[in-house]
Amino acid sequence: MPSPSTRQLPARIQIQEVRPQIDCGRYPVKVTQGDSVELTATIFKDGHDILRAVVRYRPAGSRRWLEAPLEVLGNDGWAGSFEPTVLGRWQYAIESWVDRYATMLDELDRKLAARQPDLTGELAEAEQLFGPGGIESWRAAAPALAAKDRHGKVSSGTLEADVERERARFGVWYELFPRSWGGFKGVEQVVPELAELGVDVLYLPPIHPIGTTNRKGPNNAPTAEPGDPGSPWAIGGPEGGHDTIHSDLGTEKDFARLVAAGRKHGVEIALDFAIQCSPDHPWLEEHPEWFNRRPDGTLKYAENPPKRYQDIYNVNFDSEDWPGLWNALRDVVLHWCRHGVRAFRVDNPHTKSVPFWEWVIAEVRAEFPDTIFFAEAFTRPAMMTTLAKIGFSQSYTYFTWKNTKAELREFLELLAGWTDFYRPNLFVNTPDILHEYLQLGGPPAFEARLVLAATLSPSYGIYSGYEHFENVAVAAGSEEYLDSEKYELKERTLDGPLLPLVRQLNEIRRAEPALQRFDNLRLLDTHGEHVFAYLKGEEIAVAVNLDPSLPREDVVIVPPGTGLPDEFPVLDLLTGAHYRWRIGRNYVGLAPGGAHVLKVGA
Repeated sequence: MPSPSTRQLPARIQIQEVRPQIDCGRYPVKVTQGDSVELTATIFKDGHDILRAVVRYRPAGSRRWLEAPLEVLGNDGWAGSFEPTVLGRWQYAIESWVDRYATMLDELDRKLAARQPDLTGELAEAEQLFGPGGIESWRAAAPALAAKDRHGKVSSGTLEADVERERARFGVWYELFPRSWGGFKGVEQVVPELAELGVDVLYLPPIHPIGTTNRKGPNNAPTAEPGDPGSPWAIGGPEGGHDTIHSDLGTEKDFARLVAAGRKHGVEIALDFAIQCSPDHPWLEEHPEWFNRRPDGTLKYAENPPKRYQDIYNVNFDSEDWPGLWNALRDVVLHWCRHGVRAFRVDNPHTKSVPFWEWVIAEVRAEFPDTIFFAEAFTRPAMMTTLAKIGFSQSYTYFTWKNTKAELREFLELLAGWTDFYRPNLFVNTPDILHEYLQLGGPPAFEARLVLAATLSPSYGIYSGYEHFENVAVAAGSEEYLDSEKYELKERTLDGPLLPLVRQLNEIRRAEPALQRFDNLRLLDTHGEHVFAYLKGEEIAVAVNLDPSLPREDVVIVPPGTGLPDEFPVLDLLTGAHYRWRIGRNYVGLAPGGAHVLKVGA
């Protein structure tokens, strides 16, 4: 509380409710390079003075502030924006002051309009402020004089924005096990086809040596037979650890060729960063203090009951040598960055130290500011959102488990509240998750989920096999695949019957900017429980039949206030069919798992 005993006169201008900001400024808001940071604030002062305001902004570490004006919205609301030009952290703050020149002219104009007879005192005040002259000369001089004067200036606290490249917000991910495609050379051959499909990021599970101790056999059998390749997530062997390539996949030169081929065709390579070690990892001997041990001295293997991972050990983030552990893990990421990798899918980050992630992401981006970190965090909302706030570019979500209209609505409304800091990636399946909806729904279920993922979120992903409608679980009630690729080799080819729809959707996504954002999503009501509908901005309307077994008819309700005219044409970008839609009720009839992706006004 200010005190009259202090020499500094307390500021009278109030700057409140500055947005965007995350947790009172503790974390930065997320921004994509090329996008503006849109700001609002409440700014006011006692009395009738005219205020001015700007947003001041700069790259973190720069000494020079740039400025952009804020405009009055009414009722003390102000708004403005600035556009960051380079990757990395940016700082911004709002500054406001009294425009004494505009205030004086406004007072004179109001009194003249009221025909007050004697303005001798007011004119004397104006002459003292402006100098000799008259009202019209003062009016002409006011803008230049005001530009040099910030009377009663007040600044808000400094906030930050984390500016990343577009791929952090928008892109198509495709996951494959390179050992099922002939190693790096085989994957290199398929890169042009993936590019034609519209894939932006090719994600590879761990490419490192695989341990032999406690190696898993097919279908997660606790004992492997000779020739069983083991799980790629059991990282490390006599050949090396996280910075080494499994010899069956190729050499460092082969990997470099794959990265270069991807770059040539616009497909970047993403690697898995899994902080775990097989019993044969070199760190077990070099740094035994980095691992958890029971009281009897035995190492504690990883578990997530009922799942047991006897082939891997977790590191101990409470180790007395935690600085050495942190530095070693950072160096692993930097190693692959120096080999041309700029995207990492991080395995189970929610089971690792949050302060570590905040530190390591900042460390890596200090040298490679274009690095993307993708969180595989299927966990509680508080942890998922915190990982996003401390630096992860995007995250897996609960999407694979949300298959009914009610589930989808609740899920998407949750995500809508996180848009300042959380970017969803809707993977339709993963090597670990084969949902019952896909097991029982057949091709229509795969088609419906693909359309939902591709049109709801700017980023979505596919694990190979999805395009072949692979849907057989290892057992009833399980979400594990039968003969899972995690534990055995397959002979993969890029020729599944779902690929034409994948290609078509990706072409639509690239052509329609409305599908490249998430914050423009508006859910639409339908009468029944099987058709799910939504708008993306004012440009795209989508309706999907969630029932994979029966055709469904329904009514999609477009409410007033969407910015759309009373009646408008729509073009189905999937079929080429034309329809007339309107504000209010719109009939749809959809095949099992079928969908409309409608371009408004076409």
